[in-house]
Amino acid sequence: MLARRFLWIVAIVIFLVIAAAVVYRLFGQRLIAAATVPSVTYAASPRADGPDYARPDAWDANPALATDPARWTPAGFAVAPKPGVAVFFVTPTVYLGNDRWTMPFDDPATNARAALFLRSQASVFNGVGAIWAPKYRQASFGAFLTTKPDAARALDLAYGDVLRAFDAFVEAAPKDAPIVLAGHSQGSLHLLRLIHDRVAGKPIAKRVVAAYVVGWPVSVESDLPAVLPACTSAEATGCLLSWQSFGEPVDYAAIRAAFDAKPGLTGAAHRGTHIICINPLTGVGGPAAVPPARNIGSLVPAKDDGSATIVAGGVGAKCLPSGVLDIGEGPTGFGTYVLPGNNYHVYDYMLFWANVRADVERRVGAFKPG
Repeated sequence: MLARRFLWIVAIVIFLVIAAAVVYRLFGQRLIAAATVPSVTYAASPRADGPDYARPDAWDANPALATDPARWTPAGFAVAPKPGVAVFFVTPTVYLGNDRWTMPFDDPATNARAALFLRSQASVFNGVGAIWAPKYRQASFGAFLTTKPDAARALDLAYGDVLRAFDAFVEAAPKDAPIVLAGHSQGSLHLLRLIHDRVAGKPIAKRVVAAYVVGWPVSVESDLPAVLPACTSAEATGCLLSWQSFGEPVDYAAIRAAFDAKPGLTGAAHRGTHIICINPLTGVGGPAAVPPARNIGSLVPAKDDGSATIVAGGVGAKCLPSGVLDIGEGPTGFGTYVLPGNNYHVYDYMLFWANVRADVERRVGAFKPG
């Protein structure tokens, strides 16, 4: 009798897990939106004061700080003792609350997530560069799941901070240092706009080694002409890389629909255009499937405390016609924060950590100023 009752409990648990998975797959985007889209108007939403980027404490990472999370490295890697490159890195969305439209600076959980992303993403660049990563009043996670005008206002406020931070970065960085631009998710959205407004067609563009616009779709026809060309070889410089990681079966429809609803940086529509995909395992585009053996190191989370280890050979990738980077079946160690559609967005850098590190080192080595 006891054994039969136990089997019934197991069966019920399995049913609930399967049911939850089905609901998440079918309605995941809607459920997440209901939990994260702010319930207040933008006008009533609390807002922190804009950071003063002349102060080191206005930055999450800055060479003037005694230390910062972007200088972390896994075992076997080291920070450049005398970095010759200046890196401007824009962090992804880390504020998940629904009580305001823009991120507060005094929330411990939010700040811990920002530090975690600096360790797992910006650290890719510390082998060659000194990293500047500004605090900014980024839009809340829910701002990306609604078409309310309040969301656009929050994103504009965030971009204004990023723009001021970039101007301060250019003023503070060594005047002859090559520049790497990088970001992820919301950070990449702002970085694209910044490249259009501050870099493309201007003298500073000659100092740009590459721009890593990761985790955000970039249209070949209606975005790229207004920013930088796509990288066409593993040694190309002055160019842009972008990828979005999805497991199989890939469902890109919701992201593509949201992307198509807005115009590109050229003013032309996104709809009907192609999305750039640069395979981080090779540093070039194209449909060729790259086997896991070419992956020299994923940064695999070890514990909830933020620790991680490098594991080689675990994840392959290929660019699909949709512009998505297909990583095959979900890889071991990366299942915790997968978004609807098998979107491995959170892990865009971590899946290919050592390859991206080698990529930037290679491009810095090939870079010729001016």
